[in-house]
This record gives sequence, structure tokens and C-alpha cells, in this order.
Amino acid sequence: MTLNSVDKAVIDPIIRVDHAGEYGANRIYAGQMAVLGRTTVGPVIQQMWDQEKEHLKKFNELMIAYRVRPTILLPFWNIVGFVLGASTALLGKEGAMACTVAVEESISEHYNNQIRTLVELDPEKYEELLQVIKKFRDDELEHHDTGLEYDAELAPAYSLLKNVIQIGCKAAVCLSQRI
Repeated sequence: MTLNSVDKAVIDPIIRVDHAGEYGANRIYAGQMAVLGRTTVGPVIQQMWDQEKEHLKKFNELMIAYRVRPTILLPFWNIVGFVLGASTALLGKEGAMACTVAVEESISEHYNNQIRTLVELDPEKYEELLQVIKKFRDDELEHHDTGLEYDAELAPAYSLLKNVIQIGCKAAVCLSQRI
């Protein structure tokens, strides 16, 4: 596939927002580790964070390969992600895991939408990108399930917390695709 053969109007926002999302996820896990890193759940959070680091590395590569500019909101996501991770971790492991469930559920739905879009466009042309997104979606679903396994639903005001975080995720997606 050559750069000239891709639909830049579709591919640029996909790569831009996925890069921003993986960047934000890294900052969330950094915040969680700052609070819970030395607890019994620290290694679980670290394992999920290590996968997110690989996701971010891959999207950094794709940004260069497809010549996509990053969102100008990265400095904002840097702070917001860390604060979200740390503040939910201050609620205990359940709060951190509730955050993980909310974010990863939102991101896996977002990845599913992107998969549908790319399959409708041309699954052969976008095979590499489809494989990346499918793999990362599966990792995010694994993180979601880990959050549930580690008592996310026992977090204070779980439903409210989850809904607020997911509204924030949708807003972040919308903004990061465009600017």
C-alpha cells in the first residue's frame, strides 16, 4: 500500500484519535501506578500499562508511516489522563478498575466502529491497519475483563463513575479526531 492509495480523509482521523487514545491510556495507567504501584494490584496495572505502551509505540510508528499529525490536545490529555488515573486509584483498587472498565469498554466499541469503517472501504487495502486495530481491541477487552475480575463493580458509585468516564471518552474521541 502506498500513501497515495489511502483515503486520507478517513485514515488520518483514525490514526490521530487512536494515537491520542493510547497516549491517554498510558497516562491513566501512570496515574494509577503512582497511587497503587506498591500494592498487591500494582503488578496487574503494570501488565496492562505495558501493553498500552506497545500500542502507543505502534501508533507512533503509524503516525510517521501515514504522515498523520498528532492532535494538538496531547498536552491536555497528558494531564487529564494522569489525574483520571490517580484520582480513581485514590478510591482504591476498585476505583482504578472501574476506570479501566469504563475506558476499555469505550475504546473497544470505538475500535469496532473503525473496523467496520475500514472493512466497508477496502479490507484488503487496509489489512495491516485492520490487524493492528483488531489486536489492540482484543487487548482492551482483556483489560476490561481484568477490571471486572478485580472488583470494578464494587467501586463507590460504580455506575455513575463509569458513565461519567465514558462520556469523557466520547468527548475525547470527538475532539482528538478533529483537532
